[in-house]
Amino acid sequence: MTTINLKDFYYWYTQDQFIEVSEEVAAVFLADACYEMAYQRRLSRHKAQYSLDCDDGIEYSACLHEPTPQELLERMETFLRLWNALNSLPEIQGRRIDAYIILGKSIKEIAEAEGVHEESIRQSIKRGLERMKKLFDFFFLTHLELMKKCLGL
Repeated sequence: MTTINLKDFYYWYTQDQFIEVSEEVAAVFLADACYEMAYQRRLSRHKAQYSLDCDDGIEYSACLHEPTPQELLERMETFLRLWNALNSLPEIQGRRIDAYIILGKSIKEIAEAEGVHEESIRQSIKRGLERMKKLFDFFFLTHLELMKKCLGL
């Protein structure tokens, strides 16, 4: 067992708070502290050497954490479920949701382009989003059931 000071790892501790943790937990805390210090060094180095008016993306990349492979996989799975839910809508609802949410058009613009009343566009988008939510949940539950079957649970 190793004794660590929580004040060294959490900024909201204003006084020393010592606890005993296992060696593995202490190693994780130390690795995280090292990673955070390296990140702060990288951030200050890039901001000190490059102008924010340069538009080369360096300050943007220095301010972001790199996503882990697990986060990238979760994003991809979420994107695929959303894509499947959107593509399983009727063509009109899919087109209207695409124009409203993805392309950022207003309901008035969509209604004028299609030559229909704004309320019908609004209702179509609302029903489409509700249907997408059901389909998204269905795809998610189906995915979980397949995982359980594969794992034998």
